[in-house]
Amino acid sequence: MRINCLACGHKVELDDAYDDFEGPVKCLCGAMLQIRTEEGMLKSIQAAEPLSRPAPKPKGLQGAAIP
Repeated sequence: MRINCLACGHKVELDDAYDDFEGPVKCLCGAMLQIRTEEGMLKSIQAAEPLSRPAPKPKGLQGAAIP
């Protein structure tokens, strides 16, 4: 089965293991797609919400005394 990525249009190839599946699929462009299939037919597809990452801590003055 092939599905088109909603972000970039790339054709994502899925094997028979995805014939009855519900969950995320990642495209080569990095986009996450939430899909649901039944009996080898695509029933729904939507762009999944990106996972939020914690903000990186600033480097440099950690532990330094401020004059």
